[in-house]
Amino acid sequence: MGWFTRSKKNINTEFSEKMDVPKGLWYKTPSGKIIETDQLKANCYVSPEDDFHVRIGSKQYFEILFDDGKFTERDTKIESKDPLKFTDTKAYKDRLKEAQAKTKLTDALRNAVGKINGREIYISCMDFSFIGGSLGSAVGEKVRRAIDYCLKHKLPYVIICQSGGARMQEAGLSLMQLAKIEAKLAQLGQASLPYISVLTDPSFGGITASYGSTGDLIIAEPGALIGFAGPRVIRETIGRDLPEGFQSAEFLLEKGFIDIISHRKDLKNTLYNCVDMLMSNQ
Repeated sequence: MGWFTRSKKNINTEFSEKMDVPKGLWYKTPSGKIIETDQLKANCYVSPEDDFHVRIGSKQYFEILFDDGKFTERDTKIESKDPLKFTDTKAYKDRLKEAQAKTKLTDALRNAVGKINGREIYISCMDFSFIGGSLGSAVGEKVRRAIDYCLKHKLPYVIICQSGGARMQEAGLSLMQLAKIEAKLAQLGQASLPYISVLTDPSFGGITASYGSTGDLIIAEPGALIGFAGPRVIRETIGRDLPEGFQSAEFLLEKGFIDIISHRKDLKNTLYNCVDMLMSNQ
């Protein structure tokens, strides 16, 4: 018998044993560059050939930023509820359970305290993998508690933003978190403690319109998409074509919307230098 047998609809190839290729061994960037995942991790999840910054979550950011990857996570038991009994294509409570099971996170933001180059810093990091990094009551409460901790212990505060905006399943309760967070950030400012916003890909909606844009310094990663509404909505609203690179970090730096673009490999030192400068008198 030949090495293959032909049927009416397809070709069936017979193998003496199944070839098992490990999943996740390679990563392909949007430009088509291929890189081994181990090499990608060693390069802070940045493709060395085209400098593409792969979207990562809080686990990876904490490992990259904190000294020796060591930190203390706080507020781990806070999670969203379903007071509105909201249902769209599925019940919100079921959507939360699915997101928690898939991501192993309680909600779309994690709080951690650790040291960056020996200086203690509090970082809240959003996770886009959890319902698009959307802002709900749990996220707002975690940020509130983070700021209270910083006020008590005189620590600088960093939020790494990665979100599609407010969580529609919590409606007005979600939007209330924006005012709640801004009120707490004002207290941080009154105490002369720095707040730094780090905008990663993507940072959109109410996040960008509020605490993503109110840092003492606003840092962005190269190529990050940052905005309020998507380009299609804006284009249809204003009835004209948008500039090339619109909503990219580079475009927004040119227009003065952000202060610094920091390569992910340099982000740790960038944060340290910024905090050291802002707290030079303390």
